[in-house]
This record gives sequence, C-alpha cells and structure tokens, in this order.
Amino acid sequence: MPELPEVETVVRTLEKQIGGCTITHVHVRYDPIIVGDAREFEEQMCGQTFRRFERRGKYLIFRMDDLTLVSHLRMEGKYYIQPPSAEITKHMHVIFDLNNGMQLRYNDTRKFGRMEILAKDKDFRHYKDLGPEPFDKAFNPSYVHAFRKGKRTPLKSLLLDQSFVAGIGNIYADEILAACHLRPGRSCANITKKDEEHIVNETQRILKAAIKAGGTTIRSYTSSLGVTGRFQTSCTVHMQKICARCGGEIKVKYIGGRSSYYCPHCQH
Repeated sequence: MPELPEVETVVRTLEKQIGGCTITHVHVRYDPIIVGDAREFEEQMCGQTFRRFERRGKYLIFRMDDLTLVSHLRMEGKYYIQPPSAEITKHMHVIFDLNNGMQLRYNDTRKFGRMEILAKDKDFRHYKDLGPEPFDKAFNPSYVHAFRKGKRTPLKSLLLDQSFVAGIGNIYADEILAACHLRPGRSCANITKKDEEHIVNETQRILKAAIKAGGTTIRSYTSSLGVTGRFQTSCTVHMQKICARCGGEIKVKYIGGRSSYYCPHCQH
C-alpha cells in the first residue's frame, strides 16, 4: 500500500506534469471507484483545471477551479499519464482527457481506491479523524505521551492508527520501531519519555529520507509516473532476513493482522 512518502511523491510528480492542465472529458469505467454518482462526477470534473496539489495523510488532494477532488489509492491504486493511443487496460477505471493532448489514467487492480468531489475550500485539518501530520509541530513527545496514556495498544498498532498520526503504514512503522530499538508488539504503556522523543524524531527522519528517495518500491507500490522509489535499499528490517546492525535473524510477527518485521536482539 502506498504510504505517506509514496503519496507525497505521486502528488509532487503530478503537480509537475499536469499542473495547470484542464480536463476536457472524463470517462468512469468502474462506477464504485467514485463516491457518489459517477455520471455527475464526470459532468462536474469536465472543464476543471488542476490548480493546486496537496496531501493529507495518504489522501491526494487536487484543488480545482470550483471544487476539490480527493483520491485515496488504498492497496493498488496508481496514476498514469499516457497518450490516448496507449492501450487502455482492464484495470484503468477512470480516464481524464487533458487539454495538453494527454490522458490522466487511474489504474487499480483490486478496485479498492476511491475518488470524491468535495467543496473547493474544504478544510482537511480534521478530515476523517486523521491525526496530525508527522511533520506538524503538534506531533511532539508531549502529544505522544498524552495520546498513549491509559492505552495498552502494541506500538505497531499505535503507529498504524491514522488518528494518532497520519500517513504511516506497515513499511515505515517497522522501520521507525527498529530505529527506536522498540519491538512492534511492545505495549505503548511500557515506554519511557526518551522513547517518546525517539518515536517523534525517527518518524520524521525516516519519512523525510523516504520522500527524498522517492518512496519505497515494494510489491504493490511501483512507480507509474517515471519516478523510481529507492528507499527499499535503506530498509533495515522490513522484508529483510538479516539485521543490518547485528547480523542476527529478522523475525516476523503478526500484530493486528499485519506482518511486523523486527530484530529480537536489537529491539526490546
């Protein structure tokens, strides 16, 4: 699943490639991708120009002339920019014709992604009960302490909780905890103030590095816009077999139905 660095990469790449382009026609080939009436979606999007590109958590936000388009890629969603002559595969579910002669195509093998039209001036600060962005001043050790107080949630589940902090998924949760020397199954009730500081600092450091690298190309996330994610070369535990620090064997544990990679020697 694309996580914050991958979504940020997609948003910024689209901004460079289609910023200022106007939609001349829309064809929704699989209606459930659209939240609401697909025919109304086609009509409302036609004639709109891509003005600003934003991200909130794992949501892509396109500010248009008269509305805001929100897109969530979920497990397999990808955007392609292709000429009309290129083959339209069965998994390309929404096609936007652009005034530059190209097409913006939404591809989704598993059909889990969603698009929704919202108000032009929609405020996303409290959208979908999302917590603060990892780079917000609000995401600090005091916030981590207050949020975890009275909870016994495993640390891995805490990091994946989008109401705690927005945008972190399975890959980066594993990497953050490895950098903090904390096991994914450890209760969030059993950490120190120093651990809270490490969680904030390592979250920001790792996500910044991943954004700089263009995200992580692993399994479901691959570049579709000419950007190749390179962060996978920096992963210390996720989908690894040997710990880069101690040379010990990486273990896998399922927490909340998600695979969690960790080093039993380096993480406690």
